[in-house]
Amino acid sequence: METSTEGVAQPADADAAQADPPSAAEPTTTAAPATAERPTTTPGAAAGAPAATASPEAEAQPGAETKPEAEAPRPVAIPPASLSPSRAGDFMQCPLLYRFRVIDRLPEKPSEAATRGTLVHAVLERLFDAPAAERTAPRAKSLVPGQWGRLRETRPEVVDLFADDPEGERLARWLGEAEQLVERWFTLEDPTRLEPVERELFVEAVLDSGLKLRGIIDRVDVAPTGEVRIVDYKTGKAPRPEYAEGALFQMKFYALVVWRLKNVVPRRLQLVYLGSGDVLTYDPVLADLERVERKLHALWEAIREATETGDWRPRPTKLCGWCDHQAHCPEFGGTPPPYPLPVRGAGQDPVGGPGLVPRAEQAVPVRAAESGGAPQGRMGPD
Repeated sequence: METSTEGVAQPADADAAQADPPSAAEPTTTAAPATAERPTTTPGAAAGAPAATASPEAEAQPGAETKPEAEAPRPVAIPPASLSPSRAGDFMQCPLLYRFRVIDRLPEKPSEAATRGTLVHAVLERLFDAPAAERTAPRAKSLVPGQWGRLRETRPEVVDLFADDPEGERLARWLGEAEQLVERWFTLEDPTRLEPVERELFVEAVLDSGLKLRGIIDRVDVAPTGEVRIVDYKTGKAPRPEYAEGALFQMKFYALVVWRLKNVVPRRLQLVYLGSGDVLTYDPVLADLERVERKLHALWEAIREATETGDWRPRPTKLCGWCDHQAHCPEFGGTPPPYPLPVRGAGQDPVGGPGLVPRAEQAVPVRAAESGGAPQGRMGPD
């Protein structure tokens, strides 16, 4: 990890919803490289593609909805078995959205914003394949067309984004915006001074309670002294200061997984906002990770309760405008699909099992992380 002189950037006064929403402390200890077995992937696959070992609950297949009479068989529903930052964020934002994505696995159309995020992540990952001296902005921008081609091969559905653009003008503008985001990164970090230990690192840990946590970390840097820095790229704008805590939830989630895997508390968590040119950093301590663990236990208990009772309530926010599932949402006059899992009868005790946390451990109330503006992120599970 290079010695950072960036400090904690002041977020721009722009709304930015966190794809993975919602603990202050001083720097901590020395760390060893954070490593975990990377899932098997097809060589050359675009960054952001689903990890081969990712659990089925995260793999909602994008695509246009079909009419009921022509509807293909729905995938077999399985109860949630693990938690990622994105799915935790879904539940805190709207429990019904979590159900649609994880249990019903309703199809979702790709968006330009999420696809652009995937493309930019792929370019920044691939740039580190080049020798340090060749990691320049022109070279990075030159990777954009090739990575877009790979993305179209691995995610054919993204081609439909520009189906109504026969002259290619909108596509050219969209690719130009991706190039601008890539170029802005060079004003925030110097890749010639970085040698990441890991890129697009899949991590998974099982807590003592049985709850499985998983995710994909964009970059892991390790200093010569052994200190670990976890870095995540965001293609949107930095949140306003009042939303910074929610933005850090995803990073503390990753830090918790690294701590449980390696018994190492990362020295620094860093969010790089390419949309606004800001860098948000935070130095966690053990107490932070313990608080996040308690919060996740409480969150998982709420998910378990909703799974067993079938009670998934919508939580309207400004983000509803970007939701693909309004046709199924009662808030918009829609009807959810028939619930595909068994429902616990009234008065029955909950069924125990792996990953189910005793009610006594509900130490932290579950509350949706608030944010303003449009969602940002990339395609695929984390």
